[in-house]
Amino acid sequence: MANHKSAIKRALQNETRRLRNKGVKSRIKNVVKQVRLDAAENNADSAVKDLIAAQVAIDKASKRGVIHSKTAARKISRLSKLVNDINA
Repeated sequence: MANHKSAIKRALQNETRRLRNKGVKSRIKNVVKQVRLDAAENNADSAVKDLIAAQVAIDKASKRGVIHSKTAARKISRLSKLVNDINA
């Protein structure tokens, strides 16, 4: 455990941020999973609606620094391609 006052504070801050990031990452996983399920069932209307929700969640995570911007772009691109393929 940390010995200095500043190191103790930093450890507490890191734990708070870790828990916040964990929730955001969990949200991303859930919305991505929902889009993939809709695509697997060929449910185009629902897939498009869930894709928009996924894009919002992923962009917010990227903006807050939870995930890298290129990771966010890659996830959105792959989901969009998946949804576009079932719409075509």
